[in-house]
Amino acid sequence: MASQFTRRRVLGLLSIGLGAGSLTTLMSACGPNAPAQPATSNTTTPTNVPAPAPTAAPAAAPTVATTSGAGGTLSILMWQGPTIANGHLSQGTKDYVAARFCCEPLLTVSADGVFTPVLAAEVPSMANGGLAADGKTVTYKLRPNVKWADGQPFTAEDVAFTFQYVSNPETAAVTAASYASLESVEAVDPLTARLTFKQPTGGWFVPFLGYNGTVLPKHALANYVGAAARDAPFNLKAFGTGPYLIQDFNPGDVLTLIPNPNYREPNKPAFSQVSIKGGGDATSAGRAVLQTGEYDYAWNLQVEAQVLDQLLQGGKGNLVLSPGGGVEQIFFNLADPTAEVDGERSSPKSSHPFLTDQRVRQAMALAIDRDTMAKQLYGQTGSATPNVLTIPTNLVSKNTSYEFNPDKANQILDQAGYARGGDGIRVTPAGVRMHVVFQTSTNSLRQKEQDLVKDGWQKIGIETELKSVDASVYFASDAGNPDTYSHFSADAEMFTSTPDSPFPLLYMKRFYGRAPSTDWAQKSNSWSAANFLKWTDDQYDTLFEAVGTELDPAKAAVSWQAMNDRVINAAVVVPLVERKGVDAKVKAIQGPKPGPFDVFSWNAADWTRTA
Repeated sequence: MASQFTRRRVLGLLSIGLGAGSLTTLMSACGPNAPAQPATSNTTTPTNVPAPAPTAAPAAAPTVATTSGAGGTLSILMWQGPTIANGHLSQGTKDYVAARFCCEPLLTVSADGVFTPVLAAEVPSMANGGLAADGKTVTYKLRPNVKWADGQPFTAEDVAFTFQYVSNPETAAVTAASYASLESVEAVDPLTARLTFKQPTGGWFVPFLGYNGTVLPKHALANYVGAAARDAPFNLKAFGTGPYLIQDFNPGDVLTLIPNPNYREPNKPAFSQVSIKGGGDATSAGRAVLQTGEYDYAWNLQVEAQVLDQLLQGGKGNLVLSPGGGVEQIFFNLADPTAEVDGERSSPKSSHPFLTDQRVRQAMALAIDRDTMAKQLYGQTGSATPNVLTIPTNLVSKNTSYEFNPDKANQILDQAGYARGGDGIRVTPAGVRMHVVFQTSTNSLRQKEQDLVKDGWQKIGIETELKSVDASVYFASDAGNPDTYSHFSADAEMFTSTPDSPFPLLYMKRFYGRAPSTDWAQKSNSWSAANFLKWTDDQYDTLFEAVGTELDPAKAAVSWQAMNDRVINAAVVVPLVERKGVDAKVKAIQGPKPGPFDVFSWNAADWTRTA
């Protein structure tokens, strides 16, 4: 997950709307680290999300450590260890985890689109004057009396500086896409920051939201903007307004954090130290929590359901499941990966010999048994889905469906003139053998998914060759390596992706292709463009261009759903399983509430250990 979500930010993927007030009605003033308070007017809730059902109160509340540091050491195992603690220079989700222990955004948001202020005093709205009617400016009121861990005051100057830092091209911030729509950020006064956008936008909340939106201390990084950004001591000795700061850091191995002495919440955080150990694999990480209890928390357990069930029998802990873990999906290449044009495979100048035919793609989708994949390989951690856009919940289309029907798939191919040869493999009317290379990252779960897909495709006469690529290569931003997913040197490929904000413009940009020379990933743009499928559709492009400036939330939701439906009906992508986020914790640890738009450390101040 860490690697794929690095790229997710780039795509919005980057792994990635709704209008002003779009997600809602105003409810509560408490931030993620604030004590519970009566409902006021600071949290924004989606209009289309039903209220949660009431839950019964526990018979007896567990005894928890309520004094700062009383919980001892919190030990965390991450099979991909953090390598940097500046979220804006992150190399993956693992690094955002480290950064969020220390630094905070203005807002955070849940899977159903509920906004909660963090460093903001309230969620901007038209009612409180925070959102301008023209959709071009947002004014944030900031929490008063907040200090950085070194005792310096937090002000709007830090918010403005963060934008300058991220938007400087030489900084090479991986979060730059989240701020690209901004024209300027100014400090109106010490506790007021005004954001001005280049054009009206329904995604006013994208900058300074969640793990992409952490605010940086100007006084610590003013001399490290641009080309000097990677040299800042802060990157390995991060501190912020959050509950912890870094004591020691050996990148990729061990990270040690201690409480922020100037943290604003009394008696928080609960732990005297947080120790994060990197290395190993997902299965061994799960075992270290669920079976042996050697660690308190394990991150990102992309492990087969059967293995997880066995680990849970150890009795030491339980799973931490969260919505929005991403959609496992298969993408089809509409360019030809076998032909080299001007030194480039999958060139925009080429055309796939049979995947450009929508009937072939639809048949291949019909031959995939999504229910078996979800039930046998994912169990409680995932469910079959017909949609690529599954969060926030009010953007989910109800117009789509999926079907496992090899007979229907064979009928489609027969009628389209793709006849079987003597060995049962089909050939195109032009005589091309229907052979596909199907690639994904190296992972035991994914290889079993590949086997299931191959079995279905072989049965409809499409010869399938499986390829697995090490995740560090597959998800890399390496323009020189043909095995990255953005090069798409195969016929079909699979990975998990999901929006990283409730405004999924960048996530859906992978299907936008109005200007192939710039919108399609290719040699001329170092394969950095979002659309690596080489697909274009005028109706989709029109919807995409309009939704970015749509301020009416209801109209925007209809457009997002229509865009989802367009790519599903065209079968350029086959969504397989809607995954949950899967971590593990020992039973004594209370408080983790990870979600799709922020990492598990977002509310670390609220974690406790029961006695």
